[in-house]
Amino acid sequence: MDKRILMLGNEAMAHGLLENGCRVAASYPGTPASEILSALARLRTEHGIAMHAEWAVNEKVAFEIAYTGSMTGLRTAVSMKQVGLNVASDPLMSAAYTGVKGGFLIISADDPGPYSSQTEQDSRLLAMMAKVPVLDPSTPAHARELIAAGYEISEIFEIPVMLRPTTRVCHACQDVSPREIPPFLREADFRKSPTRWAATPAFRYELHRRLNVKLAAIAGWPRTAPFRANPDAAGPRAVVASGVAAAHAREILSESGLWDRIPLYHVVQPYPLHSDFVFHLLNAYEEVLVLEETTGVIEMQLLDRRRVRGKLSGAVPEAGELLPEIVEGVLAKFAGIDGETSDAQVPERGGRRPTLCAGCSHRSSFYAIKKAAPEGIYPSDIGCYTLGLNLGGVDTVLCMGAAVSQAAGFYQAYRLAGKSVDIVATIGDSTFYHAGIPPLIDAVVQGARFVLVILDNSTTAMTGFQPTPATGKGAAGEPTGAVDMEALVRACGVGFCKVGVPSRLPEFIGLLKEAIAYSHEKGPAVVIAREPCVMDRSRADRLPRPGKVTITDDCDGCRYCTTQFECPALLYDEEGERVSIDGILCTGCGVCLHVCPLDAIRKAPPEGTSP
Repeated sequence: MDKRILMLGNEAMAHGLLENGCRVAASYPGTPASEILSALARLRTEHGIAMHAEWAVNEKVAFEIAYTGSMTGLRTAVSMKQVGLNVASDPLMSAAYTGVKGGFLIISADDPGPYSSQTEQDSRLLAMMAKVPVLDPSTPAHARELIAAGYEISEIFEIPVMLRPTTRVCHACQDVSPREIPPFLREADFRKSPTRWAATPAFRYELHRRLNVKLAAIAGWPRTAPFRANPDAAGPRAVVASGVAAAHAREILSESGLWDRIPLYHVVQPYPLHSDFVFHLLNAYEEVLVLEETTGVIEMQLLDRRRVRGKLSGAVPEAGELLPEIVEGVLAKFAGIDGETSDAQVPERGGRRPTLCAGCSHRSSFYAIKKAAPEGIYPSDIGCYTLGLNLGGVDTVLCMGAAVSQAAGFYQAYRLAGKSVDIVATIGDSTFYHAGIPPLIDAVVQGARFVLVILDNSTTAMTGFQPTPATGKGAAGEPTGAVDMEALVRACGVGFCKVGVPSRLPEFIGLLKEAIAYSHEKGPAVVIAREPCVMDRSRADRLPRPGKVTITDDCDGCRYCTTQFECPALLYDEEGERVSIDGILCTGCGVCLHVCPLDAIRKAPPEGTSP
């Protein structure tokens, strides 16, 4: 192929994986990494490639499947967001010890900002803890190129390698010239070696010693050594940058007239930092500025702290994305010229606050929960339904699966005081499969008493409609096995498991009250709130909808519907002091017909007729 194609960063990485012979890939969806596996599955189908690509039930399972593929000699990859790496941290810590045979890439996409994450953590720190080398791409094309280097390091040194793109790399678009996807003739060939693959603690010590030797060699490997972006520049100060910050620094130094005054080093492999580079920096320059996201990983590997400026010294903001205007201020201050200072902070985000979509069934569920348990405690979880916070239907959000264990924790805490409270937890269907099952089993065993509402819209909506284990479809839409959610819940030992339709509001409120009463008497109860996502256009089993609604003159502007139900199609007119309907946004779900205390929301008459 010689034509250039505009690609999303995640698509460029998918191309890079296939161009370099990846044959097993697994992932769990999470922004900003979700499109990597989607693109891989699509390309697999388009090119007729024999490979396995799957959406796994969680990141730990995805990691273990892909890693095992590498043990057979195949090139493999696992992708996730930085929070997902926490879930996969257990196998990550051991994988570097036992090593690999075929190349194994861990793509962990970080979210400086953060724009769609609970935390702003830096995956490179977990890589350091696990002693896994990291490559830090600065652009979509760079990410694709580093996949080849990553596989090369992985196979030469028999070690997993992490590729750490950030949101700007994953979601930026760049024209890329894709290469041919070559035939990959390797076949799985697992060679038994119990002292390596099933090492006991005594052998682990020896594996750790060998791992340290590998890392020392990787710290001197020429192909990933830092490079000088402006070799003609001279001066007593130097800038060291990696990732997107390196791209910003290159552009700003060039445009500000500093290109020939301050040497710029681009670090591709932040861990392990090349040992010769460390000595060169400290011998050649009086002062060094380090620009990197999100933590000072490079900075902490530079030994002479007196001459190093960065996040740890306070010269660079320790939190938030390093936007170009922030890098510009830091560089200006470092160069001793006029300009913005490094005190520049990430600007406030404007616009309307995030809210559930018009017609979303989750809104109906939260409204019903508040009606059924108005004094209740509402633990919730990670997903688009976290926006139930705006509706007063979410009190806690910790991490994937924690809604269930936190519900149990609330019950046990109140039980000690002899009190009984209504506890209604919410969790999405995909999140339930990911991490909600073990705490539900624990709740059954311990006799915790609460209601768990599984918000089942039959997709992983927030990250782009990836399939769940119940969907019966694979990454490219191919048929797969499917899990019966109700049977699974009952198999956990739950005695009350019923399915309801949230948009049938009065009926659904009644079901929740029944479940709450059961939970107080016998133990955990599960209500499955099943209704397709309103944004999933592929669903043919949509429920019939009553049609558009209108507001009658009975509306007195009390705002109950806009504050307690918060449908974007309900608009409060400040001037007229009453509510109106946005006909474009209204999906005709009709749930708001049950919301107005004055019964002022009515079904609109058919077009062409009088009200």
